Amino acid sequence: MATSRSGILNFWLVFQVLAACADAHAMDASMDTWSYFYTHLMSIWLNRFYIYSCAAFGIGIWICFQFIATKAKKQDEKSTEKLTPSKVTQDVLINGYTMPKMKEVYVAGVKVFYGSQTGTAKGFATILAEAILSLNLPAEIINMRDYDPDDCLAEEATRKNICVFLVATYTDGQPTENAAWFCKWLEEAVNDFRFGKTYLKGMRYAVFGLGNSVYVDHYNTVGKNIDKWLWMLSASRVMTRAEGDCNVAKSKHGSIEADFDAWKARFLARLQALCKGEKKPCSGNCKKGKCKSKGKQSKEGSDHEQRVSEQENTEVEDLFETTSEEESGAEEDGSRNSVIDVEDLGKIMGHMKKAKKECELEEEAGRTGPSQQSSGKNEESERREMITPGLRDALTKQGYKLIGSHSGVKLCRWTKSMLRGRGGCYKHTFYGIESHRCMETTPSLACANKCVFCWRHHTNPVGTEWRWKMDQPETILREAIENHQSLIKQFKGVPGVRVDRFEEGMVVKHCALSLVGEPIMYPEINTFLKLLHRHNISSFLVTNAQFPVEIRNLEPVTQLYVSVDASTKESLKKIDRPLFKDFWQRFLDSLKALAEKQQRTVYRLTLVKAWNVDELKAYAELVSLGKPDFIEVKGVTYCGESSASNLTMANVPWHEEVVHFVRELADLIPDYDIACEHEHSNCLLIAHKKFKIDGEWCTWIDYDRFQELVQEYENSRGSKTFTAADYVVKTPHWAVFGARERGFDPLDTRFQRKNKTKDISGC
Repeated sequence: MATSRSGILNFWLVFQVLAACADAHAMDASMDTWSYFYTHLMSIWLNRFYIYSCAAFGIGIWICFQFIATKAKKQDEKSTEKLTPSKVTQDVLINGYTMPKMKEVYVAGVKVFYGSQTGTAKGFATILAEAILSLNLPAEIINMRDYDPDDCLAEEATRKNICVFLVATYTDGQPTENAAWFCKWLEEAVNDFRFGKTYLKGMRYAVFGLGNSVYVDHYNTVGKNIDKWLWMLSASRVMTRAEGDCNVAKSKHGSIEADFDAWKARFLARLQALCKGEKKPCSGNCKKGKCKSKGKQSKEGSDHEQRVSEQENTEVEDLFETTSEEESGAEEDGSRNSVIDVEDLGKIMGHMKKAKKECELEEEAGRTGPSQQSSGKNEESERREMITPGLRDALTKQGYKLIGSHSGVKLCRWTKSMLRGRGGCYKHTFYGIESHRCMETTPSLACANKCVFCWRHHTNPVGTEWRWKMDQPETILREAIENHQSLIKQFKGVPGVRVDRFEEGMVVKHCALSLVGEPIMYPEINTFLKLLHRHNISSFLVTNAQFPVEIRNLEPVTQLYVSVDASTKESLKKIDRPLFKDFWQRFLDSLKALAEKQQRTVYRLTLVKAWNVDELKAYAELVSLGKPDFIEVKGVTYCGESSASNLTMANVPWHEEVVHFVRELADLIPDYDIACEHEHSNCLLIAHKKFKIDGEWCTWIDYDRFQELVQEYENSRGSKTFTAADYVVKTPHWAVFGARERGFDPLDTRFQRKNKTKDISGC
């Protein structure tokens, strides 16, 4: 310790001596050269700590820079090492540097769908899958029964897969049992305007049909239909449809197995070309057998094919018009007519023209009136049938189940939705009907209006009075129930269909008389309503407010609707285009007749943007005239283009616009308030405040109680009456306006369609 202190002391003494010397030399004006260097060295020594700090800081910066540069270089090396040989094809020289070129994956895999009854198509699917696997491509075999196209098919458009369909045609041209649902869904998707013509754009497919040419009328019908429907949704064929024939005498290659082998060889060759990025095979027309510009030719051929497809789509669209059912706005199974085979276009066009001409003749006859008809024509035996042969053919292709000569039934898309536990229609939300037990029908396909938003596009008959042959109401009801049940049966075994709801759906509980036409025109409408009630089926009847006498004479209905599509004479004429010359007076008289009814009554308002949304005060005056129990306000549903209407998507109001309209209308009618909402249908319900009991809305219907009341009414021959307040039930919280669910039943699971376009139709 003493030594350390002595050393420090000596160092300090030396330092002091040197400092004193430095000061002495600095003050000496005659300093020599040695003294000059000595002075600078001493300054460096005195400031050495600053010098050390600067050097350390510089070295630290250099070390950091080297560390970052080394790390970046290692990362680049790792990313380069991850490139497998299958992903690197060739080196490209760019600005003197060699860069690896990435290979694009053109085919991710192949999905082989089969529809088989005897196992032939399934066996072919297995053989094809093994051949595809030998090409080092993934292959998946799919039983069409186990595949839900509603959930999965749209995804095939973005996955770079090739979808192959091996489908057999069964009895009477029908699909096999395991392919029935897939085919039904695909046909309805083509007919449903909400999917759009480009729903499957990007999907690539090939079809091989299995059939027997002995059955000439139905030979390979299923394969043709699937090929056609996929094309109508803008999917792209990778090769022309092929057909295998069980009839050895007519088979191109001697047997259906040989037909398949020949097609398989061509398909595998085409698949290999697709894997290389070839979009279209050479046409074989190049001079000297050499293709000078494959890429250009392929592109031009593809563009030409696309233009042809679009042109054909446009031409077909005018023929296959929309046929949506009004209850759910544009129903899934009928918003357009069934797609017709291109081979039959000429024949079907003739039928459609014939049907149009027959409708025009019917309309003209209706306007001239019975005074110009022969006296014998008034007899039932000499009257014509409402459904002419041309119209019958057109309606059948649209999916209608026709009954007799003037009635029809069709399955509502909400019925199918509720069978699968995906929610009910707005009547379920507003009034508590079970959508899967509701039958959509009409006893009269004829109508006295030609509304601009008609989902039939005016191919149905028109007239101002009944002048056709008439079927008996017992026959109509019996066949309507039978046809409805046959449509429900088609959903047995369909993926997602709930067993309990399928069994319930076989028993009709509700009848919506709103399919098409004017049901109140049917002369035996009262008898038909009584028959419904005797079968414990509730009745929801819709009329277009042109038959005031018939409304007054109408027997009790569970709920009676009047369509109030406009509030002024001018706008009603523009929107409904009625046939009656005194249409406005008839309209007002119909509303007055509605006010006399004791059972539940409803105004149905269809909002058409830029047509009738600015008539609030006039609507309020009409409410005071008819005094309805409820007012349904719904945005118009766009049902596709038609030469009979200039309605476009621009006329469809957004849901929030409908809500805004309803709020303003409710403010003008103090006895009413907003009760319910069904957002998915773009629809709201305004109810009379008498249905708000003890602060809670009671818009739902006690259907069992109604049947008891209507039976008592009939037994007393009309002396024992009842009112709407006698069969009400409390509305559940989720259905009330302002609820978080916005009208969707929480017991069901909401399904969001995987579509490429935003749906604002409200259906």
